[in-house]
Amino acid sequence: MKTVIDQNGLGRGGLNFDCNVRRESTNPEDLFLGHIGAMDTFAKGLKIAAKIKEEGLMYNMVSSRYQGYQNTELGQKVSNGTLTLAECEEFIHKNGEPQKVSGSQEKYEVVLNSYINE
Repeated sequence: MKTVIDQNGLGRGGLNFDCNVRRESTNPEDLFLGHIGAMDTFAKGLKIAAKIKEEGLMYNMVSSRYQGYQNTELGQKVSNGTLTLAECEEFIHKNGEPQKVSGSQEKYEVVLNSYINE
């Protein structure tokens, strides 16, 4: 749902909203309840996504994480797809191996889960 908000809606696409027969849920009431439960989940996801966007914390975290792509010539070339393998090699010869920096995946997951589990 965050992607839907970030894209300002569905555009020409849609969502794959589908409730299949599973386990012993084969009668019409179970199928109906399955659709209701799925739609409730979409609605909750939309509310969470709206709060994430409104507060901006995760957007700031991601922007900070990838700032090198905006702040350096090399990063800009990576972003726009114009960097060649030869340029990468030249960069490494001039600058040495890049520093290993944590992607902080666990931190991002904890922050996202804090919104989901509120």
